[in-house]
Amino acid sequence: MTNLAKTYEQPYYAVIFSSERTNGDHGYNMMSDKMVELASTQKGYLGVESARDENLGITVSYWETLDDITAWKANAAHQVAQRRGKEEWYSRFALRVCKVERNYMFEM
Repeated sequence: MTNLAKTYEQPYYAVIFSSERTNGDHGYNMMSDKMVELASTQKGYLGVESARDENLGITVSYWETLDDITAWKANAAHQVAQRRGKEEWYSRFALRVCKVERNYMFEM
């Protein structure tokens, strides 16, 4: 993903997922693409931004409500990805849920 997500009507929610990867792919890139595609079909999904270098990855997904975030967390396919993340793909991660009350965007 190379594009910034657009701004949305406030308030909405951001889920910030920061991670450090283990060595090797082990199906990570394919699953990551699949999860972005699946998330985009979920109720309340607004958008996603993601960046990764060799050490740190940060993905921010945007949602209309906390209930929408809870439903995404409980999605069966997403739970498989969460389990594999803990078992295979991440040496460490942090997840933060934030309420967005203001936003600004600049474009040339």
